[in-house]
Amino acid sequence: MAHQKTGTFDHMVHTANAMVADIAEVFGTTDRRFAFRVLRAWLHTLRDRLTVDEAAHFAAQLPELVRGVYYDGWNPSRVPVKYGHDEFTARFAREASIPVEDVSWTAARVSVIMQAHFSAGQLEHALAQLPEWLREIVAGVEMPAQRPAADGAAPADERLDRLERQLSVLTEAVRTLVHGLEQRPDAEPNEHRTARAARQAHELLLAGQS
Repeated sequence: MAHQKTGTFDHMVHTANAMVADIAEVFGTTDRRFAFRVLRAWLHTLRDRLTVDEAAHFAAQLPELVRGVYYDGWNPSRVPVKYGHDEFTARFAREASIPVEDVSWTAARVSVIMQAHFSAGQLEHALAQLPEWLREIVAGVEMPAQRPAADGAAPADERLDRLERQLSVLTEAVRTLVHGLEQRPDAEPNEHRTARAARQAHELLLAGQS
């Protein structure tokens, strides 16, 4: 009997460790403490936005030891806590010990792993109880392809997309200006048409910057 209990406990530890290890891997780190912090922040910010019944239903799907982390500090008399976007990101950042600007990216990455550890439809059912703006963050909607650079620079894919948009705007502005300057060889110079073309090109460039 004692051997059976030890085996059961070992299995619980292994399951919890596997989840933490998967989270560490998706972040490209061997820091298990970091992985545990972001998992806890993800669990707590989701938990406190759910009703008591919804929170309990979600908890039932978690591995036993992770369920203990989930319930740690829970106050059922105060849920659901209807915090807004800023409060959510501030709390997540505080619990995970990460910058506020990294919250969306981090929550999305954890969601990828949690999805893999849940049966089909279980995570979606919990997320369906959240307001749309929070569901999009936690569910990883439009998740960036990589972490923002440490110096605050945008990811490479984002910078490339921005450059392509700027090039497209510049091309259109030049085309508009050239079209406005085109005149038949026998036509008299049209200063009004030239000025209008220049103004349109300028407006296109301003729109592209905004």
